[in-house]
Amino acid sequence: MAADLMEIDDSLYSRQRYVLGDGAMQQMAQSSVFLSGMGALGVEIAKNITLAGVKTVTLHDTKLCETWDLGCNFFIRRDDVLNQRKRVEAVCPRVGELNPYVHVDMSSCPLDDNIDLSFLKKYQCVILTESSLSLQKRINKFCHSQQPPIRFISSDAYGICVRVFCDFGEAFEVSDPTGEELKEIFIQSITQDNSGVVTCIDNQPHGLQTGQSVIFREINGMVELNGTTRQVSVISSHSFEIGDTSHFQPYEHGGFFVMVKTPQIYKFETLEQQLCDPQVLIPDLSKPEAPLHIHAAMLALDAFQEKHGRLPNIGCLEDAEALLKLTEELPVNAELVRCMSKTARGTLPPLAAAAGGIASQEVLKAITGKFGPLQQWFYLDALEVVRPLQSLSAEEFFPRGDRYDGLRACIGESMLLELHKLRVFMVGCGAIGCEMLKNFALLGVGLAKSLGEVCITDPDLIEKSNLNRQFLFRPHHIQTPKSTTAAEATREINPELQIDAHLNKVCPATESIYSDSFYSSLNVVVTALDNVEARRYVDSRCLCNQRPLLDSGTMGTKGHTEIIVPYLTESYNSHRDPPEEEIPFCTLKSFPSVIEHTIQWARDKFESAFFHKPSMYNSFWQTHVSAEAVLQRMQVGESMEGAFQVVKLLSRRPSHWEQCVIIARLKFEKYFKRKALQLLHSFPLDTRLKDGSLFWQSPKRPPTPTDLCGFCPSFLVYTSLKGRPMTPILSDVKIPEYRPLEKSIVTDETAKKPDQMKMPLSSEEEREAIAQLEEAISTDGVTPESLRMNPLQFEKDNDRNGHIDFVTSASSLRARMYSIEPADRLKTKRIAGKIIPAIATATAAVSGLVALELVKVVGGYGFESFKNCFFNLAIPVVVLSETAPVKRTVIRNNLSFTIWDCWTIFGHEDFTLSDFMNAVREKYTIEPTMVVHGVKMLYVPVMPGHSKRLKLTMQKLIKPSVDRRYVDLTVSFAPEADGDEDLPGPPVRYYFSPDGKAP
Repeated sequence: MAADLMEIDDSLYSRQRYVLGDGAMQQMAQSSVFLSGMGALGVEIAKNITLAGVKTVTLHDTKLCETWDLGCNFFIRRDDVLNQRKRVEAVCPRVGELNPYVHVDMSSCPLDDNIDLSFLKKYQCVILTESSLSLQKRINKFCHSQQPPIRFISSDAYGICVRVFCDFGEAFEVSDPTGEELKEIFIQSITQDNSGVVTCIDNQPHGLQTGQSVIFREINGMVELNGTTRQVSVISSHSFEIGDTSHFQPYEHGGFFVMVKTPQIYKFETLEQQLCDPQVLIPDLSKPEAPLHIHAAMLALDAFQEKHGRLPNIGCLEDAEALLKLTEELPVNAELVRCMSKTARGTLPPLAAAAGGIASQEVLKAITGKFGPLQQWFYLDALEVVRPLQSLSAEEFFPRGDRYDGLRACIGESMLLELHKLRVFMVGCGAIGCEMLKNFALLGVGLAKSLGEVCITDPDLIEKSNLNRQFLFRPHHIQTPKSTTAAEATREINPELQIDAHLNKVCPATESIYSDSFYSSLNVVVTALDNVEARRYVDSRCLCNQRPLLDSGTMGTKGHTEIIVPYLTESYNSHRDPPEEEIPFCTLKSFPSVIEHTIQWARDKFESAFFHKPSMYNSFWQTHVSAEAVLQRMQVGESMEGAFQVVKLLSRRPSHWEQCVIIARLKFEKYFKRKALQLLHSFPLDTRLKDGSLFWQSPKRPPTPTDLCGFCPSFLVYTSLKGRPMTPILSDVKIPEYRPLEKSIVTDETAKKPDQMKMPLSSEEEREAIAQLEEAISTDGVTPESLRMNPLQFEKDNDRNGHIDFVTSASSLRARMYSIEPADRLKTKRIAGKIIPAIATATAAVSGLVALELVKVVGGYGFESFKNCFFNLAIPVVVLSETAPVKRTVIRNNLSFTIWDCWTIFGHEDFTLSDFMNAVREKYTIEPTMVVHGVKMLYVPVMPGHSKRLKLTMQKLIKPSVDRRYVDLTVSFAPEADGDEDLPGPPVRYYFSPDGKAP
């Protein structure tokens, strides 16, 4: 069973395992969940927890499929409505298709106040949606009273408001409240005092909070601390107290600490207890009172249903006032209550998606005890979406008997038609892309023929690991294109969707496809990408063409959304995260201190040996086709770049597997023994720096030479990339005697890796290369086959190719050599493959939040309506904030610009640079002083000869391509006062012809 689970994890759950860990995955694979209600919210939760890998999911619902459901339940089809199928019967098999390792069954028995609840005892978690408050209280009371308690979650979506409630019992233990990876923090000093103070090396932030505990290791001097756990009291971001150290030996140097994760106990109250004094999470700090107002409004809605046996009617003012009267004694926003009453029967699918992602993560917490649970209420409203629509007539919101009635009840017919006419370009069809397409289909985006369209593009094929979170794909889709497959799956949700699927990257090479005219035809661009550089490029195209951009991303349980609107907000490129720190060359080569260093070293060795060197070898012999001719040129002293490295590869190239083992054995000796011996020869353990401090102190670790032993053959196996017996061959390998070399070892952390290809050869190396090539030619001859190699591109996702195994074994050996705790294969794969952890819950939540903002963009809402979001579902925290307003740069009193502005000049075939300068001067009444195109300086007055350029035509200076209509130029302007620096301006777009067409 465990072996089977590991196989499933590696192939299907690979990204999710990095989020939850093996222990939580095992617990989910043994847990059963009961989920009631197959409306918009229930089906979202069902999707997410099935993808996550819960062992058994029982879906419960008693309602029949209606046309209304087509607009909010993405697993119900028109045939289900026509045939009057029960919702659970339609949904159950389609949920089951999401994950072959999850057993999904169904129940349609009435769930009311008279039912015997003992059947729930077989479940670890019970989730209720679309249930009356009285039933929720009764089932919650039953679950809370069990030993152990059955974890209880209820969630509801009424129009513009959603809520999630959790009760996991009176003593719910959480093994890992944050899920953050523990880091080794190196120590600068520890005082010998009644309350010893620990200071981190280089003022490195420790990230601790008072009351947390740390464990110390590898301290020199104050050895009493090694292996002990101390509770900390934080002084600053890089120092903390640890209690009495006055009787310990003085601290000398070295050592590090790691935070100790201690289980936490969370106490929950029942739903009944929480109704009057709720604990709420505040998602929007600009309106901290909102959760309690929604709590009061939704309780009034529950009372309204109990009294009238129904929800308030759509757009009914009388019902809205009746609902408001039920909240008279409570602090509540009257506008919110009225809006909720008018829309309560409706559904905003993106809001349900966001709530479904959050509720689903709580289900996984309930089962696994991983991450801090929600205590105990979460409320979210979309008041900003519907507030500007309240002035519309009531008829705008009335049902019309189609799939959009639920959505129409919230946003009205006019907005619905605008969504139909929308032209959207989405870049990326992975996890977020699939969720966004579902939201588009339910919102009716791009349905209007000849007017609306959803254009998507993604060059990737579907892999098995994608199935865990990219819910539109199934096993039979593996190795088919993501974009076309996603398009077909989305049409099943909404057959009217106009969707055009491409297989292209969006990059400078495809600008002929995604041209300015293409962007000009769009209403909005959506990114569903997994890398920053691609986002920056798409943002630059949107900025250039003044198009809104909706960006989002996830990493594990964390997610973000950013809304970029022309002339209102900053762009994505307006802010830059600090660049990822590169590991210094000397650290990788000689002084690793943490496991990330040894993993990067091992990956570098793989790429050097199996890709870069073979590629360089092939490239050399494509240019120099004759080994004899190369020999002749080398003999006369002619310099040929890379010749020495290529000849060495040729002379040592193995012709059979036994030679591979010999090479691997010699590599082992070089990497893990001789390297250590050489370092200790160059820097003995007692070496001191100029200031008298020891050379070998934190973060430097002295190496220990490694002899071949029981755990080492794995390196030999994967270095030779075979799996045959090696012992007889190894016993015959002749290991040359080690002799220390007198060579310089780089210790400067700013030094870059030298280019071996361009390093000058010594006379001895030249003679060696000539001799090696002569021997290769004379003994075996140099055949065309011997002048070709097969480079291996590092591939992390194929577990049968040995690539990750090589990196794991090499990294582990180097880690042991430097007394670093080795990493297992899973962690090595994540770090070496730069894998971004992912889970379906965060993806669903982030896409729902983005789609809500899409409605605001379509409606042309004001700046204050838009919301960016950051969340971490593990803690949990959800933070909604205003977007960053665009900054305006003032050139002078009556002249200013923003990043969205672009000045324009129209020229012609004979238009000179002088004409351009005059046109700018006349049109914008400001004196241009410098003109630059990209990195090319077209006109800089102080440059010699630049004044002669004024007579040259713009076409000659720029040389436009055939299809190029314009270029964007950077123009600086003279300041108003002498002595001031030149002023920057917006891009000046120069069109080569008066009509703006290509020349």
